[in-house]
Amino acid sequence: MVDIITPNEEVRVEAGSQVELHFSVALENGVEIDNTRQHETPVKLTIGDGNLLPGFEKALYGLRAGDRRTVHLPPEDAFGPWNPENVQTFDTVKFEQLPTVGHLIEFEDKAKSSLFGVVKAVNDDTTEIDFNHPLAGKNISFEVEIFKVTPSGEQGFSIL
Repeated sequence: MVDIITPNEEVRVEAGSQVELHFSVALENGVEIDNTRQHETPVKLTIGDGNLLPGFEKALYGLRAGDRRTVHLPPEDAFGPWNPENVQTFDTVKFEQLPTVGHLIEFEDKAKSSLFGVVKAVNDDTTEIDFNHPLAGKNISFEVEIFKVTPSGEQGFSIL
């Protein structure tokens, strides 16, 4: 168990705050997707640095060391709505190996960045790939426990 550090328990999470926390993310049916508690040391991040989705960060605002919170986020505040336009159809013959339904395939976009898609359907002529985030369209439960909050601009920690 990690001890709660309260150097100034009145310091609340705001934009730019450095925060030490543990969190878990689960689907609304209780299936856990991610949990930082398997690590003894809490996660360290700066609010607004892009390490957490904006909806998750929003749930942290106003919290202070020692606080716990569970929030239920709709898709718009979590991984976004599922978008049917993110499902693309390709000629099956263009794949080096016959794709398998459920497999994740890496593609390269026009900017030469990696883009991942899940194979949804395969037939002799076409293969359907879903480029939505796997959690898009899902309601999410986000549970957080705050251990330390350092105000923006104060000496806190650095992320390597």
